[in-house]
Amino acid sequence: MTAARPAAAPAHNVSDLPTIPVGSPLLLLGRGADADAERGVICAGDLPAPDDPTLVDRARRAKEILGDRVMILGHHYQRNQVIEFADARGDSFELSRQASIAEAPYIVFCGVHFMAESASILGREDQTVILPDLAAGCSMADMAEGHQVVDAWARLERAGVAAQTIPLTYMNSTAAIKSFCGERGGAICTSSNAAAAMRWAFDQARTAPGGDTDGGKVLFLPDQHLGRNTAVLGLGLELDDCVVYDPWQPDGGLTDRQIRDARVILWKGHCSVHARFQPAMIDRIRAERPEVEVLVHPECRHEVVLQADRVGSTGQIIRWVEEAPAGATIAIATELNLVKRLGQEHPDKEVVFLDDTVCFCATMNRIDLPHLVWVLEALIDGEVVNEVKVDTDTRRWARVALERMLALPGDDRSLVAAHASA
Repeated sequence: MTAARPAAAPAHNVSDLPTIPVGSPLLLLGRGADADAERGVICAGDLPAPDDPTLVDRARRAKEILGDRVMILGHHYQRNQVIEFADARGDSFELSRQASIAEAPYIVFCGVHFMAESASILGREDQTVILPDLAAGCSMADMAEGHQVVDAWARLERAGVAAQTIPLTYMNSTAAIKSFCGERGGAICTSSNAAAAMRWAFDQARTAPGGDTDGGKVLFLPDQHLGRNTAVLGLGLELDDCVVYDPWQPDGGLTDRQIRDARVILWKGHCSVHARFQPAMIDRIRAERPEVEVLVHPECRHEVVLQADRVGSTGQIIRWVEEAPAGATIAIATELNLVKRLGQEHPDKEVVFLDDTVCFCATMNRIDLPHLVWVLEALIDGEVVNEVKVDTDTRRWARVALERMLALPGDDRSLVAAHASA
């Protein structure tokens, strides 16, 4: 007998439901390897025990011995025990900038795989980038595989719109996807400059040979929610101007007419952390704390973003909390490590997590103190472990796309504020 669904289960559009596609085998973290994806890869080595009471002292000593030969970059989503050893902390945009100007011969990237790839692409040829745990990948990056994006471009060619389309990929993508965009006149964006990047892409589409002077199109990879929120709230487009390309459906699940009518073609991908937030969570927190200000990341669903007070990148959220007056109540929809740290750093304010369940980035949390100590002590012994290196051909065009991103201006406004003033 099949159990009935609970009557109170929330309704979802079929297009929102997750799928596990045939032909994309799941690899257990740390077991099995796929160099062309963010899925689990082998991470060999004898790690210190996580309960070793000397780990903090060992990390400090290793940093002291290595001195300026190593630079540790720490993403805001890292756990506190790791972030305290970072020479620079930031979101993916800031850490990309830091990697591009780093002088140290060794860069230890406490983030996830696509970030370490970007550091390898932007760094000097004689620099070595190390990821403490190679199994620290990104499920969103895995949602756009290289061959799928090539097939999608062929689909746009069949619809007759490729010449007027500029590919734009979110930082959360593999080096292969970044390279694809760079070679086809596109660029990369982060959540802090997505609106500027999309405006740039439309300008490129209008002026490209064979382009469309009436506006052109953007193929946005791989996060549909960031792309939709940016197009509608950041650029003032309509929801109907956006369509979702599903790589697991024939022809992307779209007709030629739908593709031709669209301004933004969104890839069917999402962040497993941010996509879990729901409008009901905002309703609940406002009912409990009427004075609350709700801050959400633009990777959240569009209906969540519409109910927020402010919508911005990780760096923007941090700045908004810093600037809030003492006594403020702030609910945040983003990764839990960051929210907890903001609460600890601002005890004069009530900083709460929007959801009432745990929402860590599981792969980011694979970087821990034992892995960090292991790679640092290996460097002291003259051994490089877990190097992340991008091949020359991929690096060439991915660097072009990343440099286009770094040349773009950021935007300090909330997407909601930008939409209200448009």
